[in-house]
Amino acid sequence: MSVHEKLAELKNYIMSLGSLAVAFSGGVDSTFLLKTAHDVLGDNVMAVTARSCSFPERELKEASEFCAREGIMHVVRDSEELEIDGFAQNPTNRCYLCKNELFTKIWAVAREHGMSNVAEGSNMDDNGDYRPGLTAVAEQGVTSPLRHANLDKNEIRELSREMGLPTWNKQSFACLASRFPYGESITAERLGMVDKAEQMLIDLGFRQVRVRHHGLVARIETDEDGFRLFMDRDIRDRVYRRFKEVGFAYASLDLMGYRTGSMNETLPA
Repeated sequence: MSVHEKLAELKNYIMSLGSLAVAFSGGVDSTFLLKTAHDVLGDNVMAVTARSCSFPERELKEASEFCAREGIMHVVRDSEELEIDGFAQNPTNRCYLCKNELFTKIWAVAREHGMSNVAEGSNMDDNGDYRPGLTAVAEQGVTSPLRHANLDKNEIRELSREMGLPTWNKQSFACLASRFPYGESITAERLGMVDKAEQMLIDLGFRQVRVRHHGLVARIETDEDGFRLFMDRDIRDRVYRRFKEVGFAYASLDLMGYRTGSMNETLPA
C-alpha cells in the first residue's frame, strides 16, 4: 500500500469516528494526526495537552501556537506525573502509570465537550519497542489512527512535509521522565536539570539530542550532525560549564549516538 493510500485509509477511519479529542504534544505524530483529523472533521475535533514538569515549556508553547494558527480548539490540563502513586520511583511500568492517568483526564475533557472518541499518535514504529503506555491505550479505549492506517515515522514525516506542517523535520521528543534509568528516582529538580541541559544544546544548534540522567553524570545522545558540533572545543567547553551549572558533575558523549528507547537496553530480554 502506498503512503497516499495509507493517508486515504487514515482519513476514512477518522471520518468514521465522528468526533475526536486528540492527545496533543505538538510533536511530529500528534501534529500530523491533529491536522488530518481537523481537515476531515472540522470543529468536531479538539486538542488536549497535558502540562507537567516533564513537559518542557517550549513544547507547550509550540502546541498552543499551532492550534491557534489552525483554529483548533485547544484545552490544556495539568497532569503532574510526580503526584501519581509510584511514578517517582521510576518502575519499569512508569509509562503505563502516566498514560493511564493522562487518558483518564483526556476522556473527562472529551466528554465535557461532547467528543465521542479519544485518539493518540503512536505509529507502527512504536510496535517494536517496550511500550507499556500502549497497554493503557488499549485499556482506556483510546484509538490509535496512525497505527490503524499502518503509517510509520518516515511516512508521517513525508506526508507532513507535503502538507506544509512545521513539524515535518522536528526532532523526535519523549517526555523528560524517559531520560532516567529505571529505578532511579525522578524529582522536579532532576527533571529541571535535564530540561535546562537539553535546552542549552538545542540553543547551540543540536537538533536530535537526549540528555540521559545517571546521577551526577549526564550522558548525551545525539546524531551525526551533533557529533560534528562536538568537534568544536569551544562548544565542548560551553556545554561542560553549563552542565556543571545545572547540577551535573560530569558530561559524557554516548558513542552509539541517539536512539529511541536506549533506557530499555538494560531490561531483561
